[in-house]
Amino acid sequence: MPRATLADVAAAAGVSVPTVSKVLSGKKHVSAATRDKVLEAVRASGYEAPRPPTKPRVGVIDLLIDGLGSPWAQVLISGAEQAAARWGFSLVVTSSYRADFDLRRWIGMVRKRNTDGIVLVLSRADQREIAAIEELLHVPLVLLDPVGQRDPRLSTVGATNWLGGVMATTHLLELGHARIGFIGGPLDTQCTLDRYEGYLAAHRTFGIEPDPTLTRYGDFMVHGGKSLGGELLDRDDPPTAVFAGNDLQAAGVYQAATERGLRVPDDLSVVGFDDSTLCEMLSPPLTTVRQPLDDMANEAVRLVHEELTHPRGPSGTRIELATNLIIRRSTAPQTART
Repeated sequence: MPRATLADVAAAAGVSVPTVSKVLSGKKHVSAATRDKVLEAVRASGYEAPRPPTKPRVGVIDLLIDGLGSPWAQVLISGAEQAAARWGFSLVVTSSYRADFDLRRWIGMVRKRNTDGIVLVLSRADQREIAAIEELLHVPLVLLDPVGQRDPRLSTVGATNWLGGVMATTHLLELGHARIGFIGGPLDTQCTLDRYEGYLAAHRTFGIEPDPTLTRYGDFMVHGGKSLGGELLDRDDPPTAVFAGNDLQAAGVYQAATERGLRVPDDLSVVGFDDSTLCEMLSPPLTTVRQPLDDMANEAVRLVHEELTHPRGPSGTRIELATNLIIRRSTAPQTART
């Protein structure tokens, strides 16, 4: 009989793979009833947790990420470090955002230290670059929040970006906003496309045709949000609300509004995406869609560990973790505008 996997346990218990992982690793935020169902499924399926490999490993996982300075990146790195320690690894973090970064040279350094596995967090990595990493390193590779269309051969971890876009836009529509601007990230990022599709879907549900001229695509940075937000606010018919593709761009929209003498949320409602530490620092605190970034990082490292322990699986696994709307004080009914 084939050996039971985490996916088998999850199916038997009627829960997600990340929930099974939380129960088996002793993490909190799982109800007693769910924990009992998972443990019963473990017993019934005969699932055995992966045993340490018979050959000693180097004990290193490499994390390659676009940038290190943003709140989003800091949460991911912290989550990956904690997960790596839990599974007995050290984490080596490299930023590809540096001007002198060279992919081939990085691959050579990774080969030299004989790393055990790789987590990629690259918003702009194309399939050729990923293929080069696979070909030259031959170690487990997991993509976190990947760019472009998913390669079914590779394990990926992401969030429900489409649903997040629906929730953010629905919240604004329920507040009476009919002219909602959308400022996404780069057009070649799948998360931007998914969030925009959610934005459109929410409008369709309300029977409202969104104005396509209220859509902009930026770079996920504060200055981009400020510039594009200014473009929208300088129109003769500006939006009464803006859904920004991430919290940094939302902060830029705040700046654009302030420079024009507009108040958030009295004159302009703003929603972000990520729920980074920046949200509580803004004035007023930012309504946003929470991505479970720490859990996403944990799942990416766990998948590397499982591929090392079971070389025939779970390569090709796709995990999507739930997003949810966090309502703070940056949104208000459209009638509140003066």
